Amino acid sequence: MQSGWVEIVFLAMLAAFIGLRLYHVLGRRTERTDAERTDTERTLSEKPADKTLLDAFRPNRPVLAAVRTPGDGAPAALDIPAGASPDVRAGLQDIAQADPAFQVERFLSGAGGAYRMVLEAFWSNDRQQLVELVSDEMLSDFNAMLDAHAAAGERVENRLIAIDSAEIVEARMNGTMAEVTVRFSAEIVVATRDASGRLISGDTQQSVETRDLWTFSHHTASSDPSWILVATDEDA
Repeated sequence: MQSGWVEIVFLAMLAAFIGLRLYHVLGRRTERTDAERTDTERTLSEKPADKTLLDAFRPNRPVLAAVRTPGDGAPAALDIPAGASPDVRAGLQDIAQADPAFQVERFLSGAGGAYRMVLEAFWSNDRQQLVELVSDEMLSDFNAMLDAHAAAGERVENRLIAIDSAEIVEARMNGTMAEVTVRFSAEIVVATRDASGRLISGDTQQSVETRDLWTFSHHTASSDPSWILVATDEDA
């Protein structure tokens, strides 16, 4: 009997953990119908989830012959967005100092592609795709959520309708690691069905507004120019 109670407590704790992580991934929600979105917002969602969207994360440049440290080389001329805070501007300059190939516009393009691909890989249970895009810690979290859905016999039918905006809110060098946090505002259809196909949460006809903070990291001293997702959070 005691082991039964232990199992119940464990499952309750796991459910709470999964719910919290899903909230962090999807952010806060405000219901909107597709008809309420503007033509511009719809246009933002028309690009397919293709790996070419991540080209900005993998710029063409020669393999680094030696370890690069902050202060080597001259900083690139950055297209820093107007209105960026002094801290963000300084952080972006530090990253460009460590990695002269870094460009803000290219980074944001790649980040938007990664945002779409990570969400769609998670929703479709494509774990191999997630391996290529997220850190080991994030992969462990995503796998735990996917395992919980599978155990419950649930099927997620979420869809990313539009990425309305992507804004860099934090940038810094942590040793030789570049870290950039992006605030995404997006429209997502959120729906979950049980094993029999019955809709148990969400609405397949309405989108919800999400505001998320995703942090990407890149080892500037490595010959691999790829960025990976290392943290997600809601935008308070």
